[in-house]
Amino acid sequence: MTAPKVEPVRKSVVVNTGIERAFELFIDRFDAIKPREHNLLAVPIAETIFEPRVGGHVYDVGIDGSQCKWARVLVYEPPSRVVFSWDIGPTWQLEADPAKTSEVEVRFTAEADDRTRVDLEHRHLERHGTAWRSVADGIDGDAGWPLYLRRYVELATKEAAR
Repeated sequence: MTAPKVEPVRKSVVVNTGIERAFELFIDRFDAIKPREHNLLAVPIAETIFEPRVGGHVYDVGIDGSQCKWARVLVYEPPSRVVFSWDIGPTWQLEADPAKTSEVEVRFTAEADDRTRVDLEHRHLERHGTAWRSVADGIDGDAGWPLYLRRYVELATKEAAR
């Protein structure tokens, strides 16, 4: 029996910066976007790395040097889009089976030379099995993608003010 199709979680923001810089900020400064308390390591996070290439990973590095690779970069097309897996299951533990992971697509669309719309879609939530709702509730809630995108907008706003 196949799992029913689940509607993706979609979020959008606009940043007052050009598309190239908007894309770079999201990738290069992901460490400033992802909250440190979103941590699957046994120690505090020292930094979060977003490897800018297909086959790269998004991972946390602990203060002791340990690593937690929680996403795989599936598509990398600067400055228009990036797609990465969400290798975190419904119990907020790493999921090793790619067939049981969802994915996140972030699209960047220039609205003007100094204005970019950023659309995030977290899809294939049904792959998380019968407990998919806990993933959806987490990523759609205030501490999920809305928080990440608020932090991203704040980062872009501070940079534009320089």
